[in-house]
Amino acid sequence: MLKDKKLFLLDIDGTIALDTTLIDGTLEFMDYVLSIGGKYIFITNNSTKSIEDYIMKFDDFGIKVDKTSFVTSSYATAIYLKEVYKDKKIFVLGTKSFIKELKRFELNITEDKDEDIVCAVVGFDNELNYKKIEDICELLSTRDIDYIATNPDLVCPTSFGFVPDCGSICEMIENAVKRQPLYIGKPNKTIVEMCLEQTGFTKEQTLVIGDRLYTDIACGINGGVDTAVVFTGEATKEDLKDTEFRPTYSFSTIKELYEKLAF
Repeated sequence: MLKDKKLFLLDIDGTIALDTTLIDGTLEFMDYVLSIGGKYIFITNNSTKSIEDYIMKFDDFGIKVDKTSFVTSSYATAIYLKEVYKDKKIFVLGTKSFIKELKRFELNITEDKDEDIVCAVVGFDNELNYKKIEDICELLSTRDIDYIATNPDLVCPTSFGFVPDCGSICEMIENAVKRQPLYIGKPNKTIVEMCLEQTGFTKEQTLVIGDRLYTDIACGINGGVDTAVVFTGEATKEDLKDTEFRPTYSFSTIKELYEKLAF
């Protein structure tokens, strides 16, 4: 069944790369997918970068990509905000790149505490400062507005270990305002559904690959497709002993998955 897969939905951080370094076997895996007439789509929850920024990053990696190669939590959040709020004003806590991505969808975005704000949005923000935290806490404490976040990931893998991700930022905010956001990215099955609709592949032909059980693997399970966990990021083999998000397959690295597929 593994060799029948044609559509590969891949997490990025901790799965195929750590910071700006590709994990061994990634390029061989990508070449394999193209050689069988398949497609890879990156379904990252990392909202620090726009799709345009990711395209430039992957060009540096030497991986062939275009706009259809990514369904990010930023993109999914933008689609959701456009459908629900149209031209209403939205407060955003996030990186400049994330804000640029939202504005590309002609959303009415502000970083100020304007009077007519109807929703507050939080993304993974590696440009975070205390003023941003104070502003969103004030808005969520004093106004009856909606509260959205890109993803529930608690940490993001790096070359030296981990740093706090969007889920940790939201936990910090929750401690102050006693509110939790609606998360749009993984494990929301919408991410898988977008990819299937975009490509025309079936669920049976699809494999979600990631390093995190409660987002990557849970997303595949929620979307009704097979999953594979790799142990180069957050998840460990020990985690598989007691999890509700049990993957279909497990591999030490993306290279091990490639070798299982190609040979």
